[in-house]
Amino acid sequence: MSVHLVTRVRRVRLILFILLGALAGVLPMACSRDSNHENTQPETYPVVQPVVTDTLYAKDYVADIQAVQNVEIRTRIEGYLERIHVDEGAFVRKGQLLFTVNNPEYRENLMQAQANLKNATAEARTAEVEVKSVSMLAGKQVISNIELEKAQANLAALRARIEGAETAVAGAKLKMALTQIRAPFDGIVDRIPNKVGSLVEEGTLLTTLSDNRQVFAYFNVPEGEYLDFVTRKESVRENDVSLVLANNQVHSSKGSIEKIDGQIDRATGNIAFRARFDNPKNLLKHGASGKVRMNQALAHALLIPQKAAFELQDKLFVFVVGPDNKVRMRSIVPKLRLPQFYVVGSGLTANDQVLFEGIQTVREGDTIQPNLLSAPEVMAQLAKQ
Repeated sequence: MSVHLVTRVRRVRLILFILLGALAGVLPMACSRDSNHENTQPETYPVVQPVVTDTLYAKDYVADIQAVQNVEIRTRIEGYLERIHVDEGAFVRKGQLLFTVNNPEYRENLMQAQANLKNATAEARTAEVEVKSVSMLAGKQVISNIELEKAQANLAALRARIEGAETAVAGAKLKMALTQIRAPFDGIVDRIPNKVGSLVEEGTLLTTLSDNRQVFAYFNVPEGEYLDFVTRKESVRENDVSLVLANNQVHSSKGSIEKIDGQIDRATGNIAFRARFDNPKNLLKHGASGKVRMNQALAHALLIPQKAAFELQDKLFVFVVGPDNKVRMRSIVPKLRLPQFYVVGSGLTANDQVLFEGIQTVREGDTIQPNLLSAPEVMAQLAKQ
């Protein structure tokens, strides 16, 4: 055997020896790992069951705010705006003088009517004296009864003339009274578009007066929610409502629903509600916007904690623990979102067990050891967050 052949054989033997040694070390390690994996216990995770309960939740409705009294102040005569007795934004009392309109024609008409009344009254007194005189002469048969009848007819005509003159005077005084525009009720003066000296015609808008001590809030409610509201028991129905202002602050005074329209709008499927709110500081103004917050009842609601659910591709999922303690992803449809809870519309039953914590660490098909939490335990943990 040549030297080269012996050398090659020795090299092959050395390589085989190294490989066998390596395999002898790997096999025990693999067996040890398999043994350890078989002896590992599943990790314990807290789980919850959906809770079925009756509950109330608050819902906001866009509202239109209007003053209890809001009227346009218009002139009923033609003339020049002589004086403006109040300023824009001022609070006025009922009967307070707001505007004076100058029209000399009305003053002249009043003076003429009063003069006509005085003239008719004087002539009537003269006719009364004449009737007495003619009556005495007719009684003595100095003159005929025809003269007496003429005198009495003349007196009756003059008395009718007096009545007409009195009517004319009353009409002229009314016209004169219309030159002074007074507040019909307590309220706040709105913008005054015309200034002193402006020519105003009959029907010209002078300002708007609003009584904001109380306000109405009009809002629309879907037909289904309206039926839920009117059919729930009076002891359960909470009639007090809140008003959320445009700056998302809640108005200090609670309100009450005092009116519901008599028909449903077929185009929208809504029905109009009206709530009344006190406005002691005149914070709310006519024409303002806001939202009425009203409690709604929800019967047999299926609730799960929000932290037990996660979103994936715009859908909501939970991990449900099966009888074999393996977790499976399940899609759910939320009906409503409450503070810290979802109201489940579909996808779960009250008997399901849902993973409460650890949704970031488990994977589909993992085996866990479930630890079922009671409702008080769940509430206690949520209160800590």
